[in-house]
Amino acid sequence: MPLEFPVGDELPLLDVRDLVIQFGDTVAVQGLDLTIRRGETLALVGESGCGKSATALALLRLLPPAGRVGQGSIRFEGRDILKLTEPEMRRLRGGAISMIFQEPMTSLNPVLTIGQQIVEAIREHESLSYRAARARAVELLDLVRIPSARRRFDEYPHSLSGGMRQRVMIAIAVACQPRLLIADEPTTALDVTIQAQVLELLDTLRRDLAMGLLLITHDLGVVADWADRVVVMYAGRKCEEAPVDALFKAPLHPYTRGLIGCAPKVSSRLHFRDGRLPEIAGNVTSAAGEIGCPFAPRCSSVRDACRLVRPDPKPVGYQDHLLACPVHAPADHALAFS
Repeated sequence: MPLEFPVGDELPLLDVRDLVIQFGDTVAVQGLDLTIRRGETLALVGESGCGKSATALALLRLLPPAGRVGQGSIRFEGRDILKLTEPEMRRLRGGAISMIFQEPMTSLNPVLTIGQQIVEAIREHESLSYRAARARAVELLDLVRIPSARRRFDEYPHSLSGGMRQRVMIAIAVACQPRLLIADEPTTALDVTIQAQVLELLDTLRRDLAMGLLLITHDLGVVADWADRVVVMYAGRKCEEAPVDALFKAPLHPYTRGLIGCAPKVSSRLHFRDGRLPEIAGNVTSAAGEIGCPFAPRCSSVRDACRLVRPDPKPVGYQDHLLACPVHAPADHALAFS
């Protein structure tokens, strides 16, 4: 039987509050808030090591043994999944919530055919015969646009291209029509054409299944084209959140501006022989134990207060725009250091 949750239009699909993730004594994610609505794509962006993947694993309670959720709540359709028993979580994973992991070659079982792996995912959550599950699996391979799906059913992961393996991962993830899909760098190591096809497929499935999509990426081009809202993370903390159009039109946080400024722009006609791309000065450092803004060591507008007080995200402007930087807040929405 599927796990029952209270459902109502007033409830967000996913509501994460004050999430703290620790690895031993090190705090990897500090006080993160996230909300995803039904049918919405939320992009989570930031440099490697900022806590994006740790957040995704925490949502499914799949953190490695050294990791744990130190505090906070993760509510899915109104119910805190941190309070579920492990059998309840197993029913939830792959059913109501699914995840596409970063590297399909290490996520797929090399000794099972791709068809067997899709069938296993279906039968884990639905009472279907093997024949019915096999027919569903072939339909899913067709859905993710793998040619000759019936023949491919009996092939092993090593015989498929990287793009096809990623499509198999998507087929497994949507096999039970999840209400929330977490995609962790779903286009890593794929060429540009295959990237576009995979993202278009995810967007089509989002619309057809009316599911929420958490898209974890560092590619701002992907964010601009496919996301509805964006959360920017730095050193385990949220520094800015906004609808995608508002973020790219008027980024406020210096880190967000740096990320957008570093992205190559076709219209700029800038070639490597003409000069270097802009870059964010300094290096990423651990924010563990820091009392001020984690971006302060790299910020060109840093002030004394930035090194003493950690700013929390607060509303600025309109359209749910949140900013964790009093220095760069709009004049008509002045923020104070908290």
